[in-house]
Amino acid sequence: MLTPKERLKTVLSGERADRTPCICPGGMMNMITEELMKTVQIYLPQAHTDPKMMAGLARAVYDQGCFENYGVPFCMTIEAEEMGAQVDLGSSIYEPHVTGYVIDTVSGWERLPQIRPEHGRAGVVLEAIRILKQEGTDVPIVGNLTGPVSTASSLMEPVVFYKELRKKNADAHAFLQFVTDQLIRFGKAQIEAGADVIALSDPSATGEILGPKFFEEFTVRYVNQIVDAMKEAGAQTIVHICGHMNPVYREVDEIHSDALSFDSVVPMKEARASLGERTLMGNVSTYTLEFGDPEKVETLTENCIKNGSDIIAPACGLGMRSPLANIRAVLQAVRKEEDDA
Repeated sequence: MLTPKERLKTVLSGERADRTPCICPGGMMNMITEELMKTVQIYLPQAHTDPKMMAGLARAVYDQGCFENYGVPFCMTIEAEEMGAQVDLGSSIYEPHVTGYVIDTVSGWERLPQIRPEHGRAGVVLEAIRILKQEGTDVPIVGNLTGPVSTASSLMEPVVFYKELRKKNADAHAFLQFVTDQLIRFGKAQIEAGADVIALSDPSATGEILGPKFFEEFTVRYVNQIVDAMKEAGAQTIVHICGHMNPVYREVDEIHSDALSFDSVVPMKEARASLGERTLMGNVSTYTLEFGDPEKVETLTENCIKNGSDIIAPACGLGMRSPLANIRAVLQAVRKEEDDA
């Protein structure tokens, strides 16, 4: 039997494993819930700024039989905060969010500070990864990056940002290039600290919002720069894109990541038919995980596998009030493959 790290590495390499891996990467796809925090007596928002607590919560996800990985951080605001955005760290029931922008136009990007990976909450993430790595376990460590479009639209008003992709195209590209360079710096630092996989989530970069032309111009182009840099630094990669894929399947297939992850609005059977041999991850309904029951969750998980998912994961992370019984049902369903073998 493969270890969780070997199993995930095998599948991300495009090969068959003993069974389907079951992970929840972190970042946008947060895996921390109220019940989990109460169980291990480690709480948010404190764990956002304490590396030992962050590592402890990430470890608890595995120890409590939820998923087969460690994943940090538990939000999408670190990169924007390090580049000057104001952030509210949230509470035990809602995640951190941006409360103040830094610039009011893409043309103002030169005023943005660079990310210093060892500084602030970026440094907390790196130290948490080091703590997890020192344990020398067989559990894969997933580091996380917020995608370039989502980061950029957290630094300025999103509606203005989207308009200026067309109106101030050259400046928009300069802005996205600066943001991409900062994300590469932070991602490389996570790999150096011990991350085995980098998951990049760009929920604001959907084909529905951008359309096929801008999706290719601003999502595929800059995401691929990051993915290629992460691979060169020695990590495998997962890219998550939200929204319907119908308008942009051709463009999505141009993304260089080892795996592609989708929201539950994307039928896995459709994704498999459209993307051929690509390694696909997902996409157990986040809503059902919070409001359904274990039997329904098991059924959805089994259907995801039957319909072509290579790596089982929640569609977009977990609601903070998701019951542990529902979350554990995902892994239980996946482990039935071993029993049936």
